[in-house]
Amino acid sequence: MKKIALTMIAVSALGLAACSKTTTANNVTANDTNAMNAAMSDINAAASDANMAANSAMNSAAAATNAADSAAGSAANAASTATNAAK
Repeated sequence: MKKIALTMIAVSALGLAACSKTTTANNVTANDTNAMNAAMSDINAAASDANMAANSAMNSAAAATNAADSAAGSAANAASTATNAAK
């Protein structure tokens, strides 16, 4: 009789354990998908920021080159003017 009672208790415990609430596979998949989408958004934002920084650096370099060319042109014009004035 004790063996039957212990067996019934063990079977009941297993039955109760099987009824506990667990996360469904769909919820896990949805959570994984949401996390992946958030990560991809972060990566895209970082790439966009890097592209904007690179474009800004190239624009600054072009502006510096233009300023140097302008200064060189002004110096050449001043030298030419001085040469013509000395004649």
